[in-house]
Amino acid sequence: MKKKITNVMEIMQGDITKLDVDAIVNAANRSLLGGGGVDGAIHRAAGPILLEECRKLGGCNTGKAKITNGYNLKARHVIHTVGPVYSGKPEDSLLLSQCYFNSLQIASQNNLYSIAFPAISCGVYGYPVDDACRIALDTVCRFLKEEKGSVTKVIFILFSSKNYDIYEKYLKEISGA
Repeated sequence: MKKKITNVMEIMQGDITKLDVDAIVNAANRSLLGGGGVDGAIHRAAGPILLEECRKLGGCNTGKAKITNGYNLKARHVIHTVGPVYSGKPEDSLLLSQCYFNSLQIASQNNLYSIAFPAISCGVYGYPVDDACRIALDTVCRFLKEEKGSVTKVIFILFSSKNYDIYEKYLKEISGA
């Protein structure tokens, strides 16, 4: 991967709901009506108006993404994407890649510059973090290389130090650092 593209990406450990970016990505369920993990944390931090807006969206299919306002979050928008429940089948990786690609595409369509992703599908959906990390970073690199969008900053914010270490190591590997 080109150094220039990987310089747009940053790995952080912390709470996605605290980031001051154009959009944070919610690892949502198909209803978009909140749940556990990062989904629940985003809904709690954004406030009840987010749930009202999500009700009007009619849910979201796996691999797709939809955008809402950020309400009480520092982030101006929330991009909701539904990751696959890990089954070990080849389509899992395609669906997970589509989550990242479609989220970036929506960000670009809305002229957003900075976006932050959690480790989509790595919680209760059971996706192995090593595999999910490669899919996430490779998809973002491909998007940034091939698409002429507005996104100039991509943050991967991981809750656990173990996941942070996996993402940080892979970013260094693909950037040649």
